[in-house]
Amino acid sequence: MRRKRKNKREIIPDPVYGSTLVSKFTNQIMQGGKKATAQKVMWGALEVIKKTKKEEDPVTILENAIKNVSPTVEVRPRRVGGATYQVPHEVRPERKLALALRWLTAAARGKKGKPMAEKLAEEILLAYKNEGSAIKKKLDTHRMAEANRAFAHFAW
Repeated sequence: MRRKRKNKREIIPDPVYGSTLVSKFTNQIMQGGKKATAQKVMWGALEVIKKTKKEEDPVTILENAIKNVSPTVEVRPRRVGGATYQVPHEVRPERKLALALRWLTAAARGKKGKPMAEKLAEEILLAYKNEGSAIKKKLDTHRMAEANRAFAHFAW
């Protein structure tokens, strides 16, 4: 018998920017249930983006940055006859978003010497220009999938 399908929670849009993407990113930044702190960081980062790129909307810049960071293929381990192969798979849209948000926050946390809001804004702007650590992570993932293309026939 199949397992019960998991219900997807409805994400409430951000109160300041009215975007579900901003609230998802806030939830990704949040540590230890401190949502107010995560919101301050996220809003601070968007304010920094607004100051540097005055002509564009910060939420649009965030959307484009996430689009640039989102991977199209990834490798998944597949066990065939005692050997484990890294098999390239296409990435589902929900997972694309989750990976992009995770990589952006990890890249921002990896930097030192500035407040988190500034580090996050810097990483988002770099991703917007197709540069930075999160983009490097995406390219590494794509390179790994390309290198293991020979095992694509194991994907089913």
